[in-house]
This record gives sequence, C-alpha cells and structure tokens, in this order.
Amino acid sequence: MEFLYPTTIMSTKIFSAALSGLECTLVEVETDISSGLPQFNIKAGSGYDFPIAVSILATQGTIPPEAMLEFQKSILIGELGLDGSLRPVSGVLSMVLATRTAEYNQVFVAKENADEAKLVANIKVVAVSNLSDFVKTINTGIGFTEYVAQEKTKKATGYQVDFSDIRGQSHAKRALIIAAAGGHNILFNGPPGAGKTLLARALPSILPELTHDEAIDVTRIWSAAGELRSGTSFICQRPFRSPHHNASAVALVGGGTHPKPGEVSLAHRGVLFLDEFPEFGRCVIENLRQPLEDGIVTVSRASGAVTFPARFMLVAAQNPCPCGYLTDPKRQCICSSAQVVAYHKKISGPIIDRIDMGVEVPALTLDELSLPASGQSSKEIRQAVSLAREIQSLRYKKIGLHINAEMTSKMCAEFAKLSDPAEQLLKQAVSVQHLSARSYYRIIKLARTIADLDSKDAIELEHVAEALQYRPQKEQFII
Repeated sequence: MEFLYPTTIMSTKIFSAALSGLECTLVEVETDISSGLPQFNIKAGSGYDFPIAVSILATQGTIPPEAMLEFQKSILIGELGLDGSLRPVSGVLSMVLATRTAEYNQVFVAKENADEAKLVANIKVVAVSNLSDFVKTINTGIGFTEYVAQEKTKKATGYQVDFSDIRGQSHAKRALIIAAAGGHNILFNGPPGAGKTLLARALPSILPELTHDEAIDVTRIWSAAGELRSGTSFICQRPFRSPHHNASAVALVGGGTHPKPGEVSLAHRGVLFLDEFPEFGRCVIENLRQPLEDGIVTVSRASGAVTFPARFMLVAAQNPCPCGYLTDPKRQCICSSAQVVAYHKKISGPIIDRIDMGVEVPALTLDELSLPASGQSSKEIRQAVSLAREIQSLRYKKIGLHINAEMTSKMCAEFAKLSDPAEQLLKQAVSVQHLSARSYYRIIKLARTIADLDSKDAIELEHVAEALQYRPQKEQFII
C-alpha cells in the first residue's frame, strides 16, 4: 500500500497484494477523495483504504452494482494489510458519531474497532476480518451479521492513593476537597518530600465517576490520539495525566503535521498534574492560557485550525526555590535571591491569575510522620464532593454547565450572589490586594463552591473569607 499526497488531490495506489484471495489485475487507479468543503484540506489517515478498495472492486465488477445499493447508508472504515486483512484505525468513535449525525445507519470496521463503534446507539456495526470475506458475503447475498458487543465492566478501577493515606496537611487536604467539588485549579508550593505529589495523586479518588456522556467525550479524544490500549474501548475513569517537565508545547497542547490532541485534551474531564511547574519551558506554560480560560485548545496550521476539548483540573506543584529548601525550617537554602526571582519569573502573572487556589504545603515534622494514617477515606469525601456537584448540576441544568468553575463572569451575578457583609469583604480585598477582574470572579466562583459544600444557598462572609485565603499571589511564593 502506498499513499501519495499531491498539493491538489489525495491519491492512492492499491496493489494486488492487498486484494489477496480475489481475482484482479494489477492496474493503477487514481481515486480523488477531496470532496467536501473546504476541498484543499488533505484527508489523512489509513482509514480510507477499505472504502477505496471496495469502490475499485465495484468498478471492476468484482462486486455487482446491485449489491452496492446496500451501502447507500453505510460507512466503511479501516486500513488494509498486504494480505487483505482489515486493521484497526484511530478515531473510530468520532467517525461513527458523525455517521449518525449524517443519517447513516450502518458501519463496517475492523474487529478490533467493533467494541468502540458499538458505543454509539442506533447504529448497526459489522466487524470485518478481511476484504476477501467481505466480498464473498456480498456476492452470496446472505447479508451481514450485526456485531454483538462484548460484556465488559464499566466501573472505575482502584485508585493509586487514598485520602486516608496522607499524613498531616489538613489545610492542603481541605483545599483539594474544595477544588474537587467545583473543578478549580490549584497550585501547591512546598519543599521536596512535603507530600505535594501524593496530594495530587489522591485527587482522582475523590472525584465523582464520569457520566456516560463525559465518558464518551473522553473516549473520543483518546481514540483520536491513538491512546486506547488493546482491549480497551471505553474510558470510564477520570483521566490523570502527568507529563514530564521536558514535554514540548506540541506534546502538551497538541499539534503536529496532522494535529492530534495533546496532554491538556487527554486530561479532559480529569486531572492534569504538572509537577516541577517552573521547570516547564516558558512558552509551554504560556500555552495553557487558552485551555485554562476557555476549556478548549485551538491548534492552527497553514491548512486551517483544529479545536480540541480541554476542560481539565490543573494541579501544579512547585518548590519554593531551585534547591527546594527556601521555606524548610531544618534545611538551609543555597539559592541566591536572584536565582529565586528568576525561578518564579517562569510563571507569568496571567497564568497565576488563571489559577484559583494557591496552597502552602510545609514539610512534615517527625511527630507528624510517625502518626498512623487517619482521617476520612476517599470514599467518604467523594460522597460530599458528589453532593456538592449535584447541587451545581441542578443549578446549571438549563444552561448546560456542570460545575462552578465553568461559570462566566456574567453568570456570577445570577448564580453566585453575595450577602452584604461578604460583598463588603471582597471589595475591600480587591482594593487592598489590587486584584484583577479575573481574580475577582474566580474568588466568587470559589466561594460559591465552599457554600455548596456547606449546602448553603447564599454566599456568606465566612465563604468569601476562606476563598480569599486561597487566592494565589505571585509574591506569595517569593520570599
């Protein structure tokens, strides 16, 4: 199989080796698949092999014209091997969902893609092993058998860390519960070994399970990125992505010659954990502006732009200085003032402005480390978080939102009304701390979440007071 990509059309050469088991002649056929608007968009991927081969066979008469009538409302997706076998491709779920929108009712895919395709309701899925069997079935007129999905559990598996495993850090744990309840971004600051990574890895265990619609969205993204492992056709657990700090901008936000989703999209409806946050490249960090603000990421190329979903919770962790021990009471920091300032300059004001919560995670004392693990389990906390999210889901039902973090500034006036004392406190804080408009509304949304955890309709003084103490300031992390 050989693909050629001219600037005007996309063509392919299909050799007789790909039609193993069928009588055919070695000829050269040019197939134009640039239909649709805009026509200059190159059609990429090997999923076109199967339909192109079938169209050639129909033209040659190997498949009778009357038999092709059956495929007027059908979609064929798959890559062909040299032996004529049908191989799986990425992005099948999105393709099948598109067929339903276009009023197609039948799809033919490789066996390995059948479970994924079957996730879409009211579509007949046919699993095909090879091209030869496909043609024989057509010519015998016995019809195709609909694929029956394999029964697989759709429950989330166990979590790496339980909340009860975390010793001390009650302040940080409280902040993480609030973040989970409202979908807020959080930045942990503290010396090495304080428990920042452990806290981040415990977050998925207190988040509610994905709804079916959310799971479909997440699975679509993972399928398009080619991240679905063999035997896995459905992502039912909230993603937890933790890219290395050497990751490029393309790896983080997506891109490439033919744009693919990056880590921010693979973390959609889940958690994106960026450890050693200032160690990421400055341009990499700045690329987080759009997804943090809008919940999407747009990848622009000369041929056009592609937009991927990116509604994730950001958990960032950083040391207070390059050596890590600036705030440690028992270890001496070896960094100069200039090094500390340069270290924190990598995170710009606009990025800090988009983070809802900044939390200090101090080093644990020997007494705290020797205490047995205690406190609420993840299961107990997840119940409280789920209840708060149910309150939010009911509140935003008519406008299609899910959590407080998704509110726009305009919506705050309707859904996050402050009591008079709470409003007075917030105005005073804005004046004294010189907070931006974005910070002002993020504090309101955070206070709304704290009130939801208390099952309160009104946002009171204590809710705003707690939200204010979590507001990250750039100078907060430069001592």
